[in-house]
Amino acid sequence: MAAPRKEDVKPVILNATQVLLEKGTLGDTSLADIAKKAGVSKGTLYYHYKTKGEILFDLADRYLSEQWDDFIRWTDDEAKDTSLPRLVKYVVERDTAWAGLRMHLLCEAQAGDEVLREKLVRRYGEFHQLISSRIAQRTGVSAEFLAWLTLLVSDGIIVQEAMQNGAFDRNGFIAQSAEILKGFNK
Repeated sequence: MAAPRKEDVKPVILNATQVLLEKGTLGDTSLADIAKKAGVSKGTLYYHYKTKGEILFDLADRYLSEQWDDFIRWTDDEAKDTSLPRLVKYVVERDTAWAGLRMHLLCEAQAGDEVLREKLVRRYGEFHQLISSRIAQRTGVSAEFLAWLTLLVSDGIIVQEAMQNGAFDRNGFIAQSAEILKGFNK
């Protein structure tokens, strides 16, 4: 593999880390493993990232930025059904689509990576505000509460799937939640 050009290094590092995290945990993955998988020297890796937490956050941030942009496009599209039940279902499905990455993020933040935790809390706040504003446009119920509930449900689903709880039916739960929310429409 040819070494990536300087401007292309970060995406290569992030992609390599994502592949490694699909097979193991961040704790089991060294910066040397990431450098090797990315085809860059350890010095190049350290130039861009000092810790695995920084890499993990940038990887998650890339995904969250895409999710943010997709959510705005979707809720702004007047041809789409963006009613409250569909909106909550959309958010939960998108939030849980990258459950493995989110679980790595939550674990690292919980394990004491304070910088990562602060960045994650800030992102949760930003998503809460965006979701809350879109819910407020669609219903008279407490948008603040429902936005937090949506984010908490997403995290709960991620935890249940990480525990491989066979008694939990993700799709059934999301569908039933959407049905219940139909009663909250304007």
